[in-house]
Amino acid sequence: MSPSLVVSARHTHAVTHRRGRRRRMVVASSGGAPPPKLATFLGKGGSGKTTAAAVAAQYYASEGFKTCLVTQSQDPTAEQLMGCKIGNSLTECATNLSTIKLETSKMLLEPLDRLKKVDAQVNFTQGILEGIVGEELGVLPGMDSICSVLTLQKLLNFFSAGRSGSQPEFDVVVYDCNNTEEILRLVGATDRARSYLRYVRDLAEKTDMGRLASPSLLKLIYDAARPNGKTSEGRLSTEIWNEIEQLLERVSVWFANPSNLACFLVMDPRRSIAVSSALRYWGCTTQAGGQICGAFGYTEDPSEMHQEVAQNFMPLSFSLLPFLSNDSSVDWSRALSLLSQNTKEQLRNTSTRVYPSVSFDSVQKSVTPFMPGFDKSEIKLYQYRGVSELLIEAGDQRRVIKLPPAMQGKVGGAKFVDRNLIVSIR
Repeated sequence: MSPSLVVSARHTHAVTHRRGRRRRMVVASSGGAPPPKLATFLGKGGSGKTTAAAVAAQYYASEGFKTCLVTQSQDPTAEQLMGCKIGNSLTECATNLSTIKLETSKMLLEPLDRLKKVDAQVNFTQGILEGIVGEELGVLPGMDSICSVLTLQKLLNFFSAGRSGSQPEFDVVVYDCNNTEEILRLVGATDRARSYLRYVRDLAEKTDMGRLASPSLLKLIYDAARPNGKTSEGRLSTEIWNEIEQLLERVSVWFANPSNLACFLVMDPRRSIAVSSALRYWGCTTQAGGQICGAFGYTEDPSEMHQEVAQNFMPLSFSLLPFLSNDSSVDWSRALSLLSQNTKEQLRNTSTRVYPSVSFDSVQKSVTPFMPGFDKSEIKLYQYRGVSELLIEAGDQRRVIKLPPAMQGKVGGAKFVDRNLIVSIR
């Protein structure tokens, strides 16, 4: 059978129209690999990240995947590109395509309401929480990131990764984040949170103050969040701590899998600063524990120059996105017809050549982290926990590399060669 005639069951959807009518729609697909569950774009400001996100969302939807474009900025560019108003609740923008804008001031209300309901049962704050008016609360630094994760969890349900019978609402979510640094924090958040959790648990279980206050506080927060749909009723604090640790480990593995989270670089290949920024973000993403799955050039005047730029990003696939004007509505049928086959394969992750972020050579007894975009003067290497792990600091990210038992030992030396830090172990 011709691949173009293959119809996947996942591409049969019930579509709700604005007038409330429902109809079954079957979309033919190439039958290739599914797209990543969460796609996002990294690059220098003004390099075309929002445009790339809009193109990706429109492409996934045209392929029959239930797609959601998530934006976080008050900049109206996404609305102009998509040709629809993007509000703080899910809005159907086109067939298979929904949009939502994250507004933290409004998203604060739901978790506060959950805390109030649980507190009313356990009376932990003795009515203090009930007196807080959520609509009066302003947004503090860090709240945007926390609320964004909670929204992405609702859309993708990665807290329940690997559990049967819990399917996410969308096949793919395209996340147009405010800035690249926030994405980098998101990529490494759960792995870093596991380290903090160990210290918090020690305080809760090994200090007099912790043993007194932590059981009630832990149950208040757990029952408000209910990450697995459970409550703390009848459960010991030890069980809850263990479950939280397992949850963070599961989510960390989820984010490290490029079939779940695909990060793409975007740049104007004519601007050297945009190219340099993309290279740096490649290294920072690797440091954070993520994978870059491809690089895109976005420019009004494509030329042969992008071939030379593409060499800087080997072994990543590199392709050009069609240039879209923000001054007028986009003809998406025409725009999608301009996508090259290479671009489509990148967006579907079928052309991804995953380069290992670290390799181990037991014969030479060496560890080689891959660190593109960095100069050797920017890299610092430490050993804080005996001989079992390395700590590498670069790009405002700290990365822990656990050594295999057969290779554990003190660092004998290190050298930086062709984007690789080669560390010899004694």
